[in-house]
Amino acid sequence: MVKVVINECIDYNIENVTNKINSGIELLGGWDSFIKPGMKVLLKVNLIGPKPPESAAVTHCEFVRALTRILKQKGCIVWIGDSAGGAIAGIAPTPQSLDVSGLKKVAGEENAEIKNFDKEGTVDTGENCSFLSRLYLAKPLFDADFIINLPKLKTHSGCIYTGAVKNVFGCIQGLRKAQYHKAAPNPKDFGNILVDIHEATKIGLHIMDGITAMEGEGPTAGSVYPAKKILMSTDPLALDTTAIQMLGLDIKDIPILQAAIGRNLGESDKNNIELCGDYKTPPLLKNYKIPKRFTSKKKSNYKAIVKVIDFLKTKPKINLKKCQKCNTCVDSCPMHAINKETKKIDYTKCIECMCCHELCSFEAVELKRVNPLAGIMTKLYRGNYK
Repeated sequence: MVKVVINECIDYNIENVTNKINSGIELLGGWDSFIKPGMKVLLKVNLIGPKPPESAAVTHCEFVRALTRILKQKGCIVWIGDSAGGAIAGIAPTPQSLDVSGLKKVAGEENAEIKNFDKEGTVDTGENCSFLSRLYLAKPLFDADFIINLPKLKTHSGCIYTGAVKNVFGCIQGLRKAQYHKAAPNPKDFGNILVDIHEATKIGLHIMDGITAMEGEGPTAGSVYPAKKILMSTDPLALDTTAIQMLGLDIKDIPILQAAIGRNLGESDKNNIELCGDYKTPPLLKNYKIPKRFTSKKKSNYKAIVKVIDFLKTKPKINLKKCQKCNTCVDSCPMHAINKETKKIDYTKCIECMCCHELCSFEAVELKRVNPLAGIMTKLYRGNYK
C-alpha cells in the first residue's frame, strides 16, 4: 500500500503550515527517513510565471518558508528552484517570477539559496526518451542530495488538472519547454515526457500546496478556491490520484496522466492507496469548477466522466482590449502560430497546447467555443445538474 497524507490547513500561518507538514511527514516515516544534516535539499516549486502568492497560480511563498525553516532546523542546506513558463521579449521570466511570487524575499529572509534553473546549466540525461532525441534538465536537480516537489493544486485549460506529476515540467530550462511541447503536442504523448523527467530526477517527496487552489480556467487565469488541504506522499501518481478524486474526477480520464499509469510511475489504483492524516477518504471539494472546455460527471446517469468532445471544442483567441502587447503569447507559442503585430492566431498551425492562454499575465487569451451551440448546450446541462 502507498500512503497519501491529507491534512486540513485553513491558512498560511507559519505555525499552522509547519505543524501540518510535520505531522504528515511523521506518518510517512519521519524526516530522518528522508534527510540528514548537511544535505542539500532542493525545493522544486511551481513558478509558472510572474504571479503573486495570493493568485493561487504558484506555490505560496509562506508554504515554502515553512518547509525551509523545517529543513534548516534539521541542519540542511536549502535550495529553492524552478524555471518559469513562457517568454517575455524572448527571455524566460524566471527572475521576475521569483520576485513577484515572494520566493526571492523568503529565500533571503530564511537564508536559503535561489536556483534559477535557466542560469544553472543543464545535464544531458541521455537518449532513453519517448519523443525527444535527448532530454536536457536543469543541473541543480542532479547537484542536490534530495528533492522535494512542491506542486500547486490547480485546474489546467489544456489537460484538466495539474499537480505532482506535471509540476516537473519546470525542470526543463526556459524556452526549451516550447520545443518539447512541439515534439509531443498530444496530451498522452506529452505525458510520456513528464514520466521521462520523473525517471531521470528521482524526486524523493511530494508535498502539495492545496491550502488555496485554483479552479476554472487554470493554471493562471482561473479563480482562487479555498481548498484548505495539504497532500503528501512519496508517490506522485498516488498523490494526483487522490487530489483528482477530491475534485470529483477520476485519474483514468486525465489524458496527460495516462503515460504515468501505463509506465507504472506510481500507484493509480485507489484500492492500493492508504489515506491517512486528517482524512481517511478523499474529501470532496464542493462546487469546484473545472475548465469550460471539459465536461464532468456530476450525476450517475451522465456517462462521460471527463471527455473532450468536438462539440465542446474551444480555441484560443486574443482579446485585443485586454492585450498589453508584451508578446508573451508570441514568444511562447511552439508553433509560431501567432502574428506579432495583429495577434491573430493561425489555427492551421495551432496544436492547442494552450501555452498562450496559460502564460498570459493579463488574461487576454480567451478560450472561445468553436461551435456556438455548444455554449448553449453547456448552460442547459449545468442548469439541469446543479
